[in-house]
Amino acid sequence: MALIDELAEKLAAETMEAMRKYGNDRLFMEVGDYIGTSSPSLQEAFMTACRLHMAEQRGRTYFEKRLRELDANARKAAIAAAAAEAQAKTPGKPEDEA
Repeated sequence: MALIDELAEKLAAETMEAMRKYGNDRLFMEVGDYIGTSSPSLQEAFMTACRLHMAEQRGRTYFEKRLRELDANARKAAIAAAAAEAQAKTPGKPEDEA
C-alpha cells in the first residue's frame, strides 16, 4: 500500500470512529475539505477511504438485519414443522365418530 493510502486509511478510520462517538455524520466532509487545501491527492484518498468505511457499515447493518430475519423465519418454519409432525403422530378421532 502506498504511503498516501496508508495515511488516508488511518485518518479515515479515526474520523469514522469520532463520527460514531460524537454523532457528527459530516465530520469526514470537514476533514476532507481541510485536507484538500494542502493536498488534493490525500483528500481524494481520504474521501475514498471514508466512503468505503461508510458503505461497509451500511452493508454490514443490512446483512445483520437480513440474518436476523432469516433466522426468525427459520425458527418459525422449524416450530411449524415440529407442530405438524406432532399432530401427525397424535391419533385423531375417526371422522364417523365426530
